[in-house]
Amino acid sequence: MTSLDKPTTKTNDQQQDSDAKAITEAALFEAFGGVRGMVETVLPGLLFVTIFTVNKNLHISAIAALALSLLLVAVRLIRRDTVKHAFSGVFGVAFGVVFAMMTGNAKDFYLPGMIYTLGLAAAYIVTTIAGVPLIGLILGPVFKENLSWRTRNPGRKKAYAKASWAWGLILLAKCAILFPLYWWADTTQLGWVLVALKIPPFLLAVYLTWVFLAKAPPPIDVFAEMEAEEQAEKERKRAAAAPEV
Repeated sequence: MTSLDKPTTKTNDQQQDSDAKAITEAALFEAFGGVRGMVETVLPGLLFVTIFTVNKNLHISAIAALALSLLLVAVRLIRRDTVKHAFSGVFGVAFGVVFAMMTGNAKDFYLPGMIYTLGLAAAYIVTTIAGVPLIGLILGPVFKENLSWRTRNPGRKKAYAKASWAWGLILLAKCAILFPLYWWADTTQLGWVLVALKIPPFLLAVYLTWVFLAKAPPPIDVFAEMEAEEQAEKERKRAAAAPEV
């Protein structure tokens, strides 16, 4: 290798590393909804606690939050955007509204979401211990690798395990703050803390996932493999059916 070759090799490596990071970033945005998805998860809870802080009216606060969630879904439907993140927000708000209305305690508007967060934290940790990290199950289809990382890509499986541990521990830390506040703080205090903790832990978990996966081996595109096998099978059949000369 000459001295002229070395910079080129380094540049190629840097380009591949940059491409891997860009692909990982795009996949994470697709999986978790991006900036718009984060905003949509915050707005209903923010509206609820804002209205309740002003007038202490559970019914008005809950109905306004639910109406906003439905409006966000309607906007996505009109624009023909993906609605999975908006729908998940509607279900979360709806459970909170029903629960709070049933008990008459405004703090219970937040309880279903807190229980979901705790369950999700446990799912990340348990699946990682079981050797099937949840973040890999979520992102595998996005990267077109499905479950190939489990048996064919150990470096990637290790990265998914690290990322799942990060998600689990970050969500547990969030629960460790929120559940004591549920018992000791009033509704407005709990609501504002919950709104404040909505995005930062999520961004930290996504960032760590990006760091781990950007350094991991590239995903195995199982869809491309399947297409190649189908094409090869067609070629074999075509060759077998061709008349001998």
